[in-house]
Amino acid sequence: MYYYKTIIGIFILDENMNIIKEIPFKHIDKYTEEADSKYEPLPEEYHPKILELLKQPKYFKGFYENNVALTKQGIKQSVNEDDLIIQAISNIEELDKISNMLTKRLREWYSLYLPELSENLQHHEKFVELVLEKSKKELLKELETETMGADLSKDDVDEIILVAKEVNNMYTLRKKHEEYLSRVMEKYCPNVKELCGTTIGAKLLDLARSLKRLATLPSSTVQLLGAEKALFRHMKNKSSLSPKYGVIFQHPLIQKVERKARGKAARSLADKISLCARLDFFKGEFKAPKFREELEQKFVPYS
Repeated sequence: MYYYKTIIGIFILDENMNIIKEIPFKHIDKYTEEADSKYEPLPEEYHPKILELLKQPKYFKGFYENNVALTKQGIKQSVNEDDLIIQAISNIEELDKISNMLTKRLREWYSLYLPELSENLQHHEKFVELVLEKSKKELLKELETETMGADLSKDDVDEIILVAKEVNNMYTLRKKHEEYLSRVMEKYCPNVKELCGTTIGAKLLDLARSLKRLATLPSSTVQLLGAEKALFRHMKNKSSLSPKYGVIFQHPLIQKVERKARGKAARSLADKISLCARLDFFKGEFKAPKFREELEQKFVPYS
């Protein structure tokens, strides 16, 4: 006698390929478990015969329900740290766009009331903080000047303060996202986080779509992640210069070196990022601090 396992259960067959017993699965998890049977598995040459027997309408409902359950289980198990990192960094980028737009609006609106503050303070977050914490009188005392802003009513000023509160909430949420990303990446890809930093590392994972793909990409591709538009523009029109770096341009190492050495620094950095991604994906050693030190020593003369 033989047994044949499908997603709806185990079928026991005799030598004539007749089903003599059916053992249905009560839960789809049973399908993924190794079959424990005293019978031999059905030889492969007999599979077409059993498949013909399973085309009977009475099995259709079981196949449909268990296929759906198996698909749901697969989707559930497919969620991993890559997805969490990608969602978090995407939300950070969206928060940056929205907060910058609202801060611009806040500056214009508050300038009707106290234009001197916006002129003397360029830092957005500090500007929002002062608008929320200090009155017009206190701010004028600190600025040591007179204002040409209008004397707005309390009701008018309160509306401006509401915008400032919402922007401040976005800054707070962004910081919490960064802390969360730092914790997740510390466990999932410590080498990438250490070498690139939380934000740049997360952006690289987002552009590569996963740590696995980032680990398999050549360093020349890692170097240009985020500069795809410029690359395709160069390929279409050779008069456009080829890009030398993508998001890794924001890395402190590249920002420190002089302009003419940035392309060389980007190539070296991308090479080390590729190594870090492979170490993290294959659960290797923690070597990012050593790589960072090597890069810093290499480009000290160009700083």
